[in-house]
Formats: sequence, C-alpha cells, structure tokens
Amino acid sequence: MSAIIIFAFLVFLLGLAMLFGNRIIALRRPGKEKYIPYECGMDPSGDTKIPFRVRFYLIALIFLVFDVEVVFIYPWAVVFEELAWFGLVEIFIFVVLLFAAYLYALSEGALKWE
Repeated sequence: MSAIIIFAFLVFLLGLAMLFGNRIIALRRPGKEKYIPYECGMDPSGDTKIPFRVRFYLIALIFLVFDVEVVFIYPWAVVFEELAWFGLVEIFIFVVLLFAAYLYALSEGALKWE
C-alpha cells in the first residue's frame, strides 16, 4: 500500500513540476493575432460563436451511454464461462435496462433528427 501512496505522490509532484516549469519557460508575447479564433489556417469569417441545439448534446450523451455499454460487455464476454448462469442473468438485466433507456429516448423524440 505504501508503494501506491509514494507513486501517487511522485505523480502529483511531476504534475506540479510541469505546471510551474511551463510558467517559467514559456514565452509570453501577447498580440492581436493570438486572440482571434483559429479556423484551419484561414482568417475567421462571420460569428465564431454558433449556438448548438440541445438535441446535438442529447444524441452525444445517448452515444456515450451505449458506448459505455460495450466497455462493460467486453470483460463479461472474456470471462463468460466462469460466470455461468449468474453472469448470464446479470448481463441480461444490464441489457434490458439499456434497452429500456433506448426506448425512453426514442419515445421522447431524442433520436429524431430534423
């Protein structure tokens, strides 16, 4: 246990050293060109603050939910034979809950792209 604490402390020290090292070493040359938004090497045209609709974020969150599902199903598939019926029932409940979430999102119109 003490090795983990020492390692965590060293990582913390390294992070602080990098932050303060950047403060000391970095060049600071403020100018008008540094404060304009960067668009693929071209001068920006028009308003750069385009509002996104809430639907965009909602679809991104739904994607994350189903992406995380894969993260949990993969380890289950690796040890499938060791878990036997207990693992099968657990993953069935997990998939049913995810399917219920999908149906809820579908019924609320979250997946309708206009």
